[in-house]
Amino acid sequence: MKLLRLSDLSSADVRAIWKLVHSPAGPMTGTVAWSFEGNGIRTRTSFIQAFRNLGLAFTELPNLLKTAERPCDLAGYLDPFYTMYVIRESNHSRLAEFAAASRRPVINAMSNEGHPCEVLADAYFIDTALLPLQHARICLWGPPTNVLRSWHELAAVLDIPLVHVCAARFHEPQPKLRFVETPPAAADIVITDSWPSGIEDPSGSLTEQHLARMGHPRLLPTPPFSIGRELSFDPLAYAGFVGYQQKELLLPVQTAIVRHVALAPTH
Repeated sequence: MKLLRLSDLSSADVRAIWKLVHSPAGPMTGTVAWSFEGNGIRTRTSFIQAFRNLGLAFTELPNLLKTAERPCDLAGYLDPFYTMYVIRESNHSRLAEFAAASRRPVINAMSNEGHPCEVLADAYFIDTALLPLQHARICLWGPPTNVLRSWHELAAVLDIPLVHVCAARFHEPQPKLRFVETPPAAADIVITDSWPSGIEDPSGSLTEQHLARMGHPRLLPTPPFSIGRELSFDPLAYAGFVGYQQKELLLPVQTAIVRHVALAPTH
């Protein structure tokens, strides 16, 4: 199975992954090819721990897809050595080309188009710790990013409502995406993400006044968050901040993702 975008999953797949979060995990066999672009401190921490917990060996292949080799050649040569790939690569099209050529499961640990594993963990938190996703009024805040695009994809897969607040120039003309310029009258949770490089728009920052007008919802700022950019205030001072502990779910959810993807058929 390939998990490059959340749109690769069905609603049954998502629920199956979440069901594995607290189910016993027996030891797995094989070696994971692990390639990680950039820092990704939390994602790197939780995936490596997941491999260890599952008894999987892993080999780091720094910047696997940054070479001049064609992705199909890389897959052809490397597939015999590995049972799975977990890759963080900004160039999503190159990652997709590699996944299409490989006979092994491939997990996108983040690309410029999506961050499926992070969003699956955050959505699981909302669904289990706050309120069922089907009833949650979710507000995305800020210009579209890989994280926020993954939220749109998950909303389509699970048929859940959400609203995305950002300036009109950032609205993307895709079906079923609900972009607005002003905050909704009420929300249960607001999700932000780090602004893309080059964007400076102080008027677009989330403020405490915005949150008050939405009824003081819970706040989930996707780290690393920047005070003075996507947030105009320190979230630690906001009573509705979900807290650092929320990201502890990255480990069990990413462990479940590895188990599910490894066991699903790969075409």
